[in-house]
Amino acid sequence: MKNKMRDLRTNNNWSQADLADRLDVSRQTVNAIETGKYDPSLPLAFKIAALFKAHIEDIFLPN
Repeated sequence: MKNKMRDLRTNNNWSQADLADRLDVSRQTVNAIETGKYDPSLPLAFKIAALFKAHIEDIFLPN
C-alpha cells in the first residue's frame, strides 16, 4: 500500500526513530511502512492518522 508517511514525517523534522517512539513501534516498523513492505494494523493506522491530525485515507492510498 502506498502512503504519505515519509512526507508527513519529514515535514515535522522527525527521524524514523522519533516517529517510532511517538507510535510505540520499532524504527524498522516505520521503515517497512514507509517503503510499502508492511501494511499497518488498523489500530496502528488510526494512531498514525491521529498523530498527524489527518484522515487515514489521506495517508494510506490504494495501489
